[in-house]
Amino acid sequence: MSKYLLEIGVEELPYKFITSAEAQLKTSFEKFLEANQISYNNIEVLTTPRRLAVIIDNIADSQPDSTKIFKGPIKKIAYDENGNLSKAGEGFAKKNGLNPEDLYVEDDYVMAKVEVKGKSTKDLLAESIPNLIMKLQGSHFMRWSTHEEKFSRPIRWIVSVYNNDELKVKILDIESSKLSRGHRSYEKQIEINHPDEYKDKLKEGFVIADQKERRAKIVEVANAKASEIGATTRISDDLLEEVTNICEWPVAVICNFDEEYLNIPDEVTITVMESHQRYFALFKDGKLTNNFITIANYIGDDFENIKAGNLRVIKARLDDAVFFVKNDTKKKLEEYVENLKGMTFQKGMGSVYDKTQRLIKLSKQLSEEVGVNDENVIRTAYLCKADLATNLVFEFTELQGFIGSDYAKISGENEAVVQGIKEHYFPLNADSELAKGIEGQLVGIADKIDNICAVFASGKKPTGSSDPLGVRRAALGIIKTIIENDLSINISNLIKSALEYLPVQADCEKDVAEFIVQRLTIFLAETYKKDVLEACLIANPLENLSNYIKRVQAISEFDSPMTVENANRVIRILKDNSFSIIDEDLFQYDEEKFLYSAIKSIEQTDNYSEYLKQLVGLNSKIDAFFEKVLVMDKDENIKNNRIGLLTLLKGYYELVADFSKIKG
Repeated sequence: MSKYLLEIGVEELPYKFITSAEAQLKTSFEKFLEANQISYNNIEVLTTPRRLAVIIDNIADSQPDSTKIFKGPIKKIAYDENGNLSKAGEGFAKKNGLNPEDLYVEDDYVMAKVEVKGKSTKDLLAESIPNLIMKLQGSHFMRWSTHEEKFSRPIRWIVSVYNNDELKVKILDIESSKLSRGHRSYEKQIEINHPDEYKDKLKEGFVIADQKERRAKIVEVANAKASEIGATTRISDDLLEEVTNICEWPVAVICNFDEEYLNIPDEVTITVMESHQRYFALFKDGKLTNNFITIANYIGDDFENIKAGNLRVIKARLDDAVFFVKNDTKKKLEEYVENLKGMTFQKGMGSVYDKTQRLIKLSKQLSEEVGVNDENVIRTAYLCKADLATNLVFEFTELQGFIGSDYAKISGENEAVVQGIKEHYFPLNADSELAKGIEGQLVGIADKIDNICAVFASGKKPTGSSDPLGVRRAALGIIKTIIENDLSINISNLIKSALEYLPVQADCEKDVAEFIVQRLTIFLAETYKKDVLEACLIANPLENLSNYIKRVQAISEFDSPMTVENANRVIRILKDNSFSIIDEDLFQYDEEKFLYSAIKSIEQTDNYSEYLKQLVGLNSKIDAFFEKVLVMDKDENIKNNRIGLLTLLKGYYELVADFSKIKG
């Protein structure tokens, strides 16, 4: 068993491509090795801004030998009357590279068994690697030099080492060697004589090749620097991934800006630092400070130029923010609503002002449905998009909602509206917080359902590769908001209203409903079994999410195989039959009477655990019924009466779930 290293050295890669390339390379090499039946223990993909590396551990030196069976024409066609190969037989042998002595007859057909020696892994790698690398996909690929082929950035060197030997590989006009390169400021070439040397030798050249190690190092040095001044930092996963992908040798440097900039909203300052400059904001006692950390891709100990350069950059950005805030707040937030008339929401779906009017209608409907005073809800809906017309949000679009909330407070709006404007965008992602106030909850649901319906009505429903307006996240946001806050909202009615209010009418109500149900079951599948979720879809979950969850929970905890079997027995007997009329005078046996009486005594309740106990109580009566009674009686009236009894019983089962979908 051997070890192989491939390193593709490039100009600085876009940070978003690096994470994608890591996954693509791992998948491609796994498929290549499995397709060629080459055994291995592990594939490790290492990435930095200037290199993509693959290390394959315990790779077999060759394919296993194999036996191939070739089946030819029938004997009488393959041989003439003298037992010699006919032209058809010779053609079969020649086509498959066989000698006449390789052929034999089995079941009246000409056959051949050929032992095939496995190819060398080295040869297969050399042949296949150029294609494996060049089939990587990403946005904004480029051509360079005289090449017609595209890649993310120009390839500058290749390292290909199989155990202690160089395995010659050529991609475009670049030939491999054992020579790698370190940090951009490190001038010496680095010779890799064995894959096991790779990580350690690159560290000597000031490169941490392992992205996981580099990520951990960034957190370590950032926290250490923050603690030097008694501060803490908050690093989001997205920001950490981005910083990890733009440096090879991370060094934390503390910088600062003038305290006067702390007078602008914290969200603005933090956004400038994180989203625009990739800095880590620092906090003391939960409050933002004028210090921040930048991660430098740097060899050395003189940080004055780094500090000065970063101060110039952030000062310019914060000066812009201060200017925008001063100018924006010369008017009250409500004065920006009129400007939304000049902003297109989506093609064919009117302006953002039109959307605001739809949100007011939907929010009012929701307020009435959940039974809350709609004054603050309507005010929140009216103002929630106003900040889109401000200069600050135009410059920092990711601050929409946050800036509207700050400006609403400055404008003298009450606290419920201030909070609602910010929270109506929540949750911002799958793991972020939900709106706490009813204003944010209801306006947020209205906003999200309007987005979803607008996308479907315009014929742009989400596909595997596209998610217009983030409708998957929007659907999940609606679901989580309703479930977590136990809101009594009929989503089916909400979909109808949202589609009705759109300027373009489209017959897509069913599609929208199915989409949201799909997102619901995907979300709940993390907690509940798929068969239980599907079984409880017997009643439209969008009409009452809370009721659906109660049924799912009850069935998940339910443990009565006999009840499930009896329910399925009833379903199998009825199939497509049903009868709604029951005549007690037609009962022939006491078992019919006892079962009918037991069914009528069941109390319907949304305490489904208790309801299921009542169904369990029917089992003895059901068993006795089936033991004594033949449902399909020769007398049509008696038969229909018994079908009616089972139809009634089936209806009681279906108040909870379709038991035919529940697996044992």
